[in-house]
Amino acid sequence: MKYLLVKCVFVWIAHATCTWGESQAPAYDVVVYGGTSAGVIAAVQVASMGKSVVLVCPDKHLGGMSSGGLGFSDTGRTAVIGGLSREFYHRIWKHYQDDAAWNWQARSDFGNQGQGSLAMDGEARTMWVFEPHVAERVFEDLIAEHHVTVHRDEWLDRTSGEGVTMRDGRIVAITMLSGNIYRGKMFLDATYEGDLLAAAGVEYHVGREANQVYDETHNGVQTSLAHHDHHFELLPRPVDPYVVPGVPASGLLPRISADPPGKPGEGDHRVQAYCFRMCLTTVPENRMRFFKPADYDPAQYELLLRIFETGWRDKFEKFDPLPNLKADVNNHGPFSTDNIGYNYNYPEGSYDRRREIFNEHLEYQQGLMYFLSNDDRVPPEVRSDMAAWGLAKDEFRDNGGWSHQIYVREARRLVGSYVMTENDLTRRRITPDSVGMGSYTLDSHNVQRYVGSDGYVHNEGDIGVHIRPYEIAYGSLVPKEDQCQNLLVPVCVSSSHIAFGSIRMEPVFMLLGQSAATAAALAIDLDVSVQQVPYEQLEERLLADGQVLHNPVEKIKAESPSQRAALRNHVGH
Repeated sequence: MKYLLVKCVFVWIAHATCTWGESQAPAYDVVVYGGTSAGVIAAVQVASMGKSVVLVCPDKHLGGMSSGGLGFSDTGRTAVIGGLSREFYHRIWKHYQDDAAWNWQARSDFGNQGQGSLAMDGEARTMWVFEPHVAERVFEDLIAEHHVTVHRDEWLDRTSGEGVTMRDGRIVAITMLSGNIYRGKMFLDATYEGDLLAAAGVEYHVGREANQVYDETHNGVQTSLAHHDHHFELLPRPVDPYVVPGVPASGLLPRISADPPGKPGEGDHRVQAYCFRMCLTTVPENRMRFFKPADYDPAQYELLLRIFETGWRDKFEKFDPLPNLKADVNNHGPFSTDNIGYNYNYPEGSYDRRREIFNEHLEYQQGLMYFLSNDDRVPPEVRSDMAAWGLAKDEFRDNGGWSHQIYVREARRLVGSYVMTENDLTRRRITPDSVGMGSYTLDSHNVQRYVGSDGYVHNEGDIGVHIRPYEIAYGSLVPKEDQCQNLLVPVCVSSSHIAFGSIRMEPVFMLLGQSAATAAALAIDLDVSVQQVPYEQLEERLLADGQVLHNPVEKIKAESPSQRAALRNHVGH
């Protein structure tokens, strides 16, 4: 009896201490977790609506991939990018109007270049390609101008189960590994990984759904498709996967999986490949040569030599030009910077496991660049061309010229009040309650590299389907109401794998960050859950703030209020 009494006292003290800690923690109207481009824009929007906000992030550098090397923007149709997202690209334009911004190149020599659009849009005064450090400066300026409080290097406690405090279906506070606690009325998960939504216990998905789940065509295993130039079928002849060609007993070359690829259209746990977007230059005064990593193993790139043996030389197609004689370098070809098959454990991994995966990707890509520019077996024309490039000295100065942000193309995805699918993006169904638009290709990088039934090596998962601009539903930003009533998710949105392949572009993340923040502020004002924010009021404010919610040419809406209400209440399965 005495033991039970003492135990109860200790439990009460522990609970009281926890409650006291929460009550003493700073309280904000909105807590934004994640320093991505969406997180920054969301925090700025909250502040502009007169609400208190804190941006809490594991990042030291703000902007995610937009400042982490992805300077050749994946825009799709720029006309549907509005609000603060467009303001970001306007500020990029303003920066490059100053001749002092062009220290390695004359402004007049750069010209109009960009992905899917002109780099410089004179009428709208926007620019869609930029150097990483310029993007980071713009994000920092936005934060400073709106007096947003930022707490960096703060990591959500995911190990103890105490990282998120829930009461009555709402998040009350989040706790960091540092012990710092942040209380708020509303919370936004703006991470690429979806760590806050997972810790809050809301439903999510990792991997590819089977086509039958959402009545799709391009989800699931896609062994019969190869839409981009990232597959082996484009080569003049097939490539043998074995150490000793034609001898399976000799084992597979590195970077080839022995697992079967799965049946066409079925779901799996795999996610599309990650890489680092490199910022390279050929300017000798600003160039750092590729170095030999400590654990360099040229055998890891043997498969690439066999690709070269077929006569393939198309290695430099994704050296996309940036200002000041730099290039944003992305994956291209059957074997490139995408580290296919080595990221499956990343979305759910612990911080330590993710760090291991990060370092493995870094070593792989550093080794690849050294291999291409130094190994005598690489064709001379490829080797000499690659040797002319190097990391830009004036980028990522605190990280040896390498980006601090691994390109997490896909991790967790919310399963929320509405699930965006291929059918929304191809407009086979009407999407309710638009809070922004996307327009980029249905785009998935390869997911696996395997040996086919023909005995040769193949890549799988590469999808590229062109679409017209589409609307993104407000319901895809919020969990189901019975799971959490004050959380919004502008990055790991509720969508299928293949729908996310288009939504996942940085301009879209920014505009969804603004829309999510607006909804959070309205939910506070109206004292309702995020699921019950009246769409008409949300739409009115978003349009007033310059968001583009409907196709400027084809205004897509349901035919009647009752149909819109029915769609609003629809939950994707």
